[in-house]
This record gives sequence, C-alpha cells and structure tokens, in this order.
Amino acid sequence: MTTEATVRAFFNSPQFAVVGASTNPAKFGHKVFTWYHAHSLPVTPINPASATIETPFGVHPTIKSLADLPDPEHTSLSVITPAPVTLNVLKEAKKLGIPAVWLQPGTWDEAVLKFARGDGEDGGYQGAVVAGDGGNGHGGWCVLVDGERGLKAAGKLKRFGVGQLVGEICALM
Repeated sequence: MTTEATVRAFFNSPQFAVVGASTNPAKFGHKVFTWYHAHSLPVTPINPASATIETPFGVHPTIKSLADLPDPEHTSLSVITPAPVTLNVLKEAKKLGIPAVWLQPGTWDEAVLKFARGDGEDGGYQGAVVAGDGGNGHGGWCVLVDGERGLKAAGKLKRFGVGQLVGEICALM
C-alpha cells in the first residue's frame, strides 16, 4: 500500500527518469516528463524511438533503455507504459537496483502490482513503489496530482517569490 512515506522515499532520490517519455505534448508521457522540469528536478527521458524530446524547458536528449541510465542506484523512475511493458520495466529496474518507482495510472494491472509489491516471481521488485488505488486523483497515485505533496514531504518543493517566478517565465520565452 502506498503511503506518504513511500512517496517521500521516491522523491529522496537525487535523480529521476521517465520511462515512456513522449514527444507528443498531448500524451501523459510528455506531461509527466515536463512536470519534473517544471519542478527543477534532474530528469532523464527514456524513449527508444526518439533521439530528443522538446518541452517548454528546452530540447532534451533521450536514452533508449534503463540500462543506459548513468546511475540507476540513485535514480527514481516514473513509468508511463502499458501494463505488459511495465512488468518488464520493473524486472529490469530490480536487476539494476533502481530504488523507487512510481507507476502512473493506467500502467499497472494485478500482475504488475503483485510483482511491484514483492509478491511476484523471484521475490518481485524490492524497492519503494508508488502505485495502485489512493492519492488525490481518481485513477490512483499520479505524479501530476500528488507529486507536489510528495516533494513537500521530502523537503524538495521549491516555492518562488513573484520576482523569481517572473524571471523563470521570462527565461522560457
């Protein structure tokens, strides 16, 4: 069961990655990736089909797989993939020692949740898992809905004064 402590553990990582990061601004893989940039968090997009992803924060080179992460043991992972792909992502995350994963709504089924909670084959995934029913969204825990609360709990939520906020917006123009 996901708790505030699990969300805090996820955000305690110094680095983040998004599996299923999309080049299409209408897709959740793009929205979630952009959310990390909007919150000044170091994030790596994982997309095997695209060399770069453009957001309002710039053009970002992608990596093709989890195995390409420079420091997986210190990287929390947001997952936006179909359930069968998610299960394989979790197995690779376990192998690489990724400490925490956030399975966005629509990325899991019962088999994925079973493995994610450590009940699957080979003992399942062993890290912290944010997934399933709960959170403030109607589809389960979602970084777009519940992320700021988690950042606050981890002491990483940055609040800008009006002058800083205007400066940040102007830098994007």
